[in-house]
Amino acid sequence: MLQQIVSDTLERDLNKLKEELSLYKNESDLWIVKEGISNSGGNLCMHIVGSFNYLIGTVLGNTGYVRDRAAEFESKNISREKILSDMEATIVMVKKVLQNIPDAELSKDYPLELGGNKFTIAKFLVHLTTHLNYHLGQVNYHRRLLSAP
Repeated sequence: MLQQIVSDTLERDLNKLKEELSLYKNESDLWIVKEGISNSGGNLCMHIVGSFNYLIGTVLGNTGYVRDRAAEFESKNISREKILSDMEATIVMVKKVLQNIPDAELSKDYPLELGGNKFTIAKFLVHLTTHLNYHLGQVNYHRRLLSAP
């Protein structure tokens, strides 16, 4: 049951992130980093795609995705279309992996420590959901900052 709630929430919020990405007036604005901001909207979207494909796909679903975390933040000028396509594929993967996790597995330890913290699979999925929303807010703010008169 939790897997379905998390899956539905992640799908909703990844679709909202796709919407935010589509609302940038100029595709080149995706890659602008203003003073006082660490990451561009494009890099944050790539970070979410990389995180989910590794932390859900590889770790929980054995998809074999190999993450290049540095590239998530260093790559520039990837087309909006490519990022949107990657995000859509990520949604499909998340739904597939989460539907295959039995309820009994949720109380087991998530296989990785993150930031020195241990999680159960259930707690990790909730953590990842809130992490997505943190970055969704950053992308929204970034987009609005760049479109301000």
